[in-house]
Amino acid sequence: MVDNIRWDALAEWWPQFLQGAVTTVEITVVAVVCGTLLGLFAGLGRLARHPLVRLVPNLYVTFMRGTPLFVQILLMHYAVMPALFGSNSAIVNGIIALSLNAGAYIAEIVRAGIQSIDPGQREAGRSLGLTQAQTMRHIILPQAFRRMLPPLGNEAIMLLKDSSLCAAIALPEITYYAKAMQGSTYLVWESFLSVALLYLVLTILCERLVRLLERRYGTV
Repeated sequence: MVDNIRWDALAEWWPQFLQGAVTTVEITVVAVVCGTLLGLFAGLGRLARHPLVRLVPNLYVTFMRGTPLFVQILLMHYAVMPALFGSNSAIVNGIIALSLNAGAYIAEIVRAGIQSIDPGQREAGRSLGLTQAQTMRHIILPQAFRRMLPPLGNEAIMLLKDSSLCAAIALPEITYYAKAMQGSTYLVWESFLSVALLYLVLTILCERLVRLLERRYGTV
């Protein structure tokens, strides 16, 4: 099979693949950051005592976790964003869809991480004169973050791979250029094996980064 590979075609399309890899990393980083912030607020909301406060984050998490990401991307690009803001930007709409999806899963990570902390930690904070918000910020969240780090890293890796679904809305990431090469040259192996190897390299690098963070901050 190696003898039949069109290396000249790969050399011609390799710059586009690298550009697609840069775009993939960029949208993944933005989606992870936005999804983490959204998941933090949604996770805290799900732990609120008042049922009305819990209602919105519960509905949000249930919908995003109960529907396919692919459908969410299509819905955001072709329905929600054009109707609300007139936006037809594949990058903007793709990032929003990925962020919303990641936020729902991260909300569960946040909720589980906070609930894993001994309730006595809250009582200790209150005995020191801290408010509930101060106790959460200075005592609970720092400890919970260490426990949340491994699943947060897994979510980032999943989001990196799931970003390939944005090729359906013509977002110029790796898979988009693989489909473009296959449609232009009719070379299947060269197109999709290249994209598979690129995702493998990016995933391995992401795993190494997560391990470095785990060693840096430690887990409890």
